[in-house]
Amino acid sequence: MPPATSAMVTLALPSLAAGRTPRSAKLKRAALVAFALVIGARSASAQTATAEKSKFEFLMSSGSLVPTGTEPNRIKRGDLSTAQLSYLVLPRVAVTTTIGWARSRDLVAIGAPKLDVFTYDLGTEVRANSWPIGRAVTLTPLAGLGAGARSYNYRSLDVDATHNLAAYGSAGGELGYRRVRLRVEVRDYVSGFKPLVVASAGGRRTDVAVMVGLRLAGR
Repeated sequence: MPPATSAMVTLALPSLAAGRTPRSAKLKRAALVAFALVIGARSASAQTATAEKSKFEFLMSSGSLVPTGTEPNRIKRGDLSTAQLSYLVLPRVAVTTTIGWARSRDLVAIGAPKLDVFTYDLGTEVRANSWPIGRAVTLTPLAGLGAGARSYNYRSLDVDATHNLAAYGSAGGELGYRRVRLRVEVRDYVSGFKPLVVASAGGRRTDVAVMVGLRLAGR
């Protein structure tokens, strides 16, 4: 036993210096050892949990899908809801998959029927180093590229949905305060376009998706 430890045990249990160790002193010593083991186990567990912090991030966001390009008046601007799951392959690089649902209308068809616009994509996101703003606030710029599919489906008409390839480029950032992250992202989508009800030639269309969401970062 190290000298410092011997001195502490002698001070705490003076009866040990007299010769035989009373049973109460043995019980106290056993309790001290058990307490030290419990504290050590909890500390090791906390260190392991920190080292194995999840690399997954999940975000629900809301925003708007804004038609642009040569046919901005064919489809109405729609409210957009998204679910986004990201995995950090590197500290500043993430693989991101996003599912989006926009509630729109076909402005060219008779009666402007309601139109659901579904987007499914997979992309790569690069994040810059966080910039400190004040004592507890940070700003993390980000940019990304991805590709996937776009589906147009009438909500109440007996018409088959159409499916098209799509690609996007994105830019935005996260404003952080302690563990809270406010994320703003703008995506410029380019997708194939097939006629829905109105007979016309298919082609390419572009849309801008604006998404805002809150998430809670890991400790």
